[in-house]
Amino acid sequence: MRWFGPSDPIPLADIRQTGATDIFTALHEIPYGAEWPQAEIEARRDLIAAAGLRWSVVESVPVHENIKTRTGDFRRYIENYKATLRNLAAAGIRTVIYNFMPALDWIRTDMAHTHADGAEGLLYDPLKLAAFDLFGLARPGAESDFTAEQRAAAATFWDKLGPQGQAAFIRQTLDFFPGLKGQVSLEDLRGMLAPYAKIDAAKLKAHLKLFLEEIVPVAAQVGVNLAIHADDPPFPILGLPRIISTEDDLADLVAMVDSPANGICYCNGSLGARPSNDLPKIARRFASRIHAIHLRTVVHTEGGVFYEGPHLADSAKMAAVVRTLLEETRRRHAAGAPNWQLVFRPDHAHKILDDFRRPEPACPGYPLIGRLRGISELRGLQHGISAMLGAMA
Repeated sequence: MRWFGPSDPIPLADIRQTGATDIFTALHEIPYGAEWPQAEIEARRDLIAAAGLRWSVVESVPVHENIKTRTGDFRRYIENYKATLRNLAAAGIRTVIYNFMPALDWIRTDMAHTHADGAEGLLYDPLKLAAFDLFGLARPGAESDFTAEQRAAAATFWDKLGPQGQAAFIRQTLDFFPGLKGQVSLEDLRGMLAPYAKIDAAKLKAHLKLFLEEIVPVAAQVGVNLAIHADDPPFPILGLPRIISTEDDLADLVAMVDSPANGICYCNGSLGARPSNDLPKIARRFASRIHAIHLRTVVHTEGGVFYEGPHLADSAKMAAVVRTLLEETRRRHAAGAPNWQLVFRPDHAHKILDDFRRPEPACPGYPLIGRLRGISELRGLQHGISAMLGAMA
């Protein structure tokens, strides 16, 4: 399970009762780019262990924006990143997730979309993002990113809001960017986007390669496996390039520095938001480089809209992915690999049942009962496939 630290309203004791054994977390209180002190890492590790759980995956060590743009003090931030990896390794933590999404983290347009059964979940509506981009943010050049039909539909949506509705929509959309934590204005966002005006996908990918050439040797030396998270959603947003969105992107990634330490956080939800991605095929192709796993399912509807469905909404595809991952653990175990045990967690869940009466989760998409349903379904799927594989052996 993911846990957001001591301020998370969902305590470790509750997480343990879900059947989880491992925790994905980070020192969220440390500013981006700063070194994580070893004493603070060990204190958090020991706090988790005292609850009967294990901190096995760091989610995540953020990459400072100056590293992505190769500006300012980026070299100092790279050295801090190396020091953090060394400190994590010294504390016995061997898997580190990160992402290379520019300026913004994952994006949705609706954080409480109501489903037919009354559950609430996350949804992405490209029409709403287009309206925000074209008329709220008024980003120069945004018109070229949308078709005439999309621009017309966005204009109709925007006009119907009226002045007060437009102001509320802008504030709501800014608050929906999870990485910004509701603390930015339109002008702040424009400032965040500005450094990328002259950075296209090829240049951002080159910057990622330079970063990996610096940190992968350190990670390999201290026994840490790096796991990049796919872009979410896996296509350009607000004029920003996205470079970890497809099978080809992942192939480029593992070729940048050919080391087992240069790996992937396989997120079938993020990759699945791009309908052309063949999820079982991607899992099979990169199985040996997968170091952490996020399991969730997105459901596509008309007009490019997608929402977070129940974890087994596409059960055949999920089963194929889980089987591939279980076969990989068996292969690694037989080979005596120290990282044979892959760790997965249920990702973005629905708010259901008592979630509506509990304190709001630390981050949208992370209610307790919804994730309990997700981990239960996924564990059942895992045990069923494991029994089948055992019978076939």
